Amino acid sequence: MIYTLLRIKRFIEAILIAPFVWLGRLIALWRPLKEEYDIFLFFPFYHVGGAEKVHSEVAKLFPGKKILILFTKKSANTAMLAAFEAPGNTVRDVSKYTDNKFLYFNNLIWRGIAATWIARQQKQPVVFNGQCNFAYKLSAHLPARIRQIELIHSFCSFSYIRLPFIPYYETTVMISRESVQRHLELYRRFGVPAGYAEKIRLVMNGIPLPKDTSPLVEANMLLYVGRGTPEKRVHLVAAIAKAAGVTAGFIGNVEGAVPEDLRAHCRFYGEQTEPAEIDELYRRHRVIVITSIREGFPMVIMEGMARGLAVLATDAGDIPFHVRNNENGYLVPHLDTEENIIAAGARLVKEWQPATLAAMRENNIAYARTHFSMETFAEAYRGLFFKA
Repeated sequence: MIYTLLRIKRFIEAILIAPFVWLGRLIALWRPLKEEYDIFLFFPFYHVGGAEKVHSEVAKLFPGKKILILFTKKSANTAMLAAFEAPGNTVRDVSKYTDNKFLYFNNLIWRGIAATWIARQQKQPVVFNGQCNFAYKLSAHLPARIRQIELIHSFCSFSYIRLPFIPYYETTVMISRESVQRHLELYRRFGVPAGYAEKIRLVMNGIPLPKDTSPLVEANMLLYVGRGTPEKRVHLVAAIAKAAGVTAGFIGNVEGAVPEDLRAHCRFYGEQTEPAEIDELYRRHRVIVITSIREGFPMVIMEGMARGLAVLATDAGDIPFHVRNNENGYLVPHLDTEENIIAAGARLVKEWQPATLAAMRENNIAYARTHFSMETFAEAYRGLFFKA
């Protein structure tokens, strides 16, 4: 079975890197942590992103607890770094050691350092891995008594990276039904023992619900929020705007993903980090658009629905569980041709009347209040971290 071979490979690698890990353990004994921590959070980045937004919310769920947050990959910017700050939180960026391929031995040494810091805490801490490669490699070096929890946002490269390390995790958090099903299929295909499926917990992301949801003076019909990476197919949003004769707004560093001949139909707001400015931009639009080829369940749909925006999206991931045609938005097949997606999206934008959007607005605000609250999100994570 593939899973067994992956475990053997991990065991051999552990033997080969042992001298570096033990050097790290000695360094940690020489330079121990100066404080005691209840929780260790391992995240890759603090630049702008949906995953980073979720991580920052998790980091603020435990008032009264001492938390050490370690960032292990070089971030593109510091836009969201402040979002991780809270009373009791200590933030350390160790990426210059853990994310340098030319000095990779530092990554191995830091596994020993981090493992010893955690193991020597007087009270048993909780270790949380937010889809962080370093934390997976670290997990095997921690004592069995340390409770480890992982969060995986979607079915991606980490779905394979994590397989040799899942025995070390007490709980696996996933955010969408589609992601759970795809991981279960992977488990069966690779021969992962059936018991590990029982460790998976579905915990949907939550968002701070806005108190004021009144629409502002309309600037643009369509709004896209997110990255400009290939799977997002941002150019389709611009093409829909052009075909429908409207302007689309874009929050995020996406201008390079839009062909020049479509930019006349776009308004680029760039990366935004101030909650008040983001809220205002949402409320100046009427439809949130997602054209991805793959998704989990985007937080931007939650944020848009909470402010009354209708949804125009491909039916990827868990989006169909929350968006109903002609009730709170409209879905188009994510595997359809780009030409058909553009045509269908443009037709809908032209057909939607103010009364239709007003009805969808009320439906979405009500739905968001019922399903996307931070209270439900916080209760689920606190229950995982500190069982009664």
